[in-house]
Amino acid sequence: MKEHEFAASGVDGRTGYGETKIANRSDYFTIGDLAREFGVTLRALRFYEDKGLLSPKREGLTRLYSATDRNRLVLILKGKRYGFTLSEIKAMIALHEGRDDAANLALSQETILQQIAVLEKQRQEIEEAIAELRSSLQPCSSGRLAKTD
Repeated sequence: MKEHEFAASGVDGRTGYGETKIANRSDYFTIGDLAREFGVTLRALRFYEDKGLLSPKREGLTRLYSATDRNRLVLILKGKRYGFTLSEIKAMIALHEGRDDAANLALSQETILQQIAVLEKQRQEIEEAIAELRSSLQPCSSGRLAKTD
């Protein structure tokens, strides 16, 4: 047996635990591989799996993520960066499946404009909060700002 092949104890390429035999492990990524590559926690990847956003195969206790799962993770992180909820991201990924454009979420012009408005409102609220906090700082004798307790 080659180094990249896995043995299966059951029939029809299945192990005794309901796991599918993985013919070539080099085509897959471990949870640690994806966590390191994308700077996310193992817990986050498991959470995305629980929410049905990722579907790794199993080899014993090891999760093995396909190139499709990796591409989905790219889309999940892009959607999060854009400020979408996971349920919105899941719907966009479902629309995206089967498209040739693997690097982009399925976003309508209307959705893009709505999300820009949401993010601009959040930016304004953040800028106002920063201004309020800065006004709470008092200069000390050196001319620098000192924290107040």
